[in-house]
Amino acid sequence: MTEQPVRARLVDVAREAGVSKATVSKVLNGRPDLSVRPETRQRVHEAAEALGYRPHSGARGLAGAGTHALALLVPALANPTYVTMARGAYQRARELGYLSLLAEDFDGQEADGSFNDLVQHGHVDGLLIASARPGHPLLDALNRSPVPHVFLNRSVEGSGRNVTMDVARSSVTALDHLHGLGHRAVGHIAGPPGIAPSEARKQAFLQHAEKLGLSAAPVASGDFTEEGGVSAALQLLRPGADGTTPVTALYTSSLAQAIGAMAAIRDLGLRIPEDISVVGNDDMPVAGHLSPPLTTVAMPLYELGAAAVDALVAAIQGTPQGDIVVPTEPRLVLRGSVARPGGTS
Repeated sequence: MTEQPVRARLVDVAREAGVSKATVSKVLNGRPDLSVRPETRQRVHEAAEALGYRPHSGARGLAGAGTHALALLVPALANPTYVTMARGAYQRARELGYLSLLAEDFDGQEADGSFNDLVQHGHVDGLLIASARPGHPLLDALNRSPVPHVFLNRSVEGSGRNVTMDVARSSVTALDHLHGLGHRAVGHIAGPPGIAPSEARKQAFLQHAEKLGLSAAPVASGDFTEEGGVSAALQLLRPGADGTTPVTALYTSSLAQAIGAMAAIRDLGLRIPEDISVVGNDDMPVAGHLSPPLTTVAMPLYELGAAAVDALVAAIQGTPQGDIVVPTEPRLVLRGSVARPGGTS
């Protein structure tokens, strides 16, 4: 774990400039009632610049200038998974006297340090980061910065700032249900390689499939989108040499993938659930209005967003909580997209 740099304090700037803390505070906050010599004002600004001092928004709040706002960074606003997560964060933030803002962390945007600047310039008090991935430039920037932040849904090894769910349990829940119905050839549509929760879900799927003695447990990766579900499903449903479909059920990593997989199944002239059963990961109201209604593994996304806010506010207040796993277990929501092999109920 990379040690976080120590934030320069107001007293450090005052010592460097040879003035009082009160004078430093008034100079840096642009107080109009301050009467100091121009050279003193310049000395304060030079000391702050040399030490890399940035007013902590929490401390500014004590003086009436704090934002009491948090920023939730998600990788894709189009992904419905983040809707429930954002609601949990927003509601919990309100209870604690904060406002939770939502921003899309699309590729290339972080290179200019804009998210880091949100905190450094006092626009928000901290970051809730649901978009961490290996090689993300923001991770390097945060290692060199005292910006308060936590990672949710995508953990960063060794950070001590991870707020996650038991994603491995979701695979076990889905497989146990399908196995109990008699399915012995189940395919899994995983997310893109390198995404922590997707990798954990995939490994749990493969391990539990082996434990259950499934005759086939193939995996295909795709984006967490409808298009990703279509392409991965077509790979998994490609007929074998004897012309038969190699699996009788599919378990996806996201609701959007499940919607795409269902479209691919129909395009192949197959029926749901008579020919292929489908279980999606994450649950949204729209799942109950698909044709047929989609069976899902509901994850504690609302609780995840709320827990992340609790952890971030604790960090802002100087009492970091370390890694946290939301205790709520995944829950199977039974609908019409699953049946016994051959379509019997």
